[in-house]
Amino acid sequence: QIGSWVGSSVVHLGDHNVPNAHFFIDKYTQVPRILNPVVAVLDELPKVAARDPAIRDYIEGSFDSVEGCRKLIMADFCRHAFDGSGADNFFDAGSCIDGRLTSAWQWCSKLEKKVY
Repeated sequence: QIGSWVGSSVVHLGDHNVPNAHFFIDKYTQVPRILNPVVAVLDELPKVAARDPAIRDYIEGSFDSVEGCRKLIMADFCRHAFDGSGADNFFDAGSCIDGRLTSAWQWCSKLEKKVY
């Protein structure tokens, strides 16, 4: 069992958040813009650590291993980037792509404060 649903139970389509199908499709085209940088970091982290002993030492000292750092980034992203936290209120967060995008942008805006 994985627990309970995270986020509101609202799906927006035809309201002020997603007034028509064009907005809905456009929101889905934003997903790669959010995920690609995260995936690039996860892919490059082992390579950078292998190339630079100082970075490897930092990663191993702070996160035990490159894999530990990668798991921390993925867990943090999955925990917070889809929770509806970026919306003005919980109703507007919704369960659809609109709510997830606002959460993901909110997560991205806090990256400089993360330990990784």
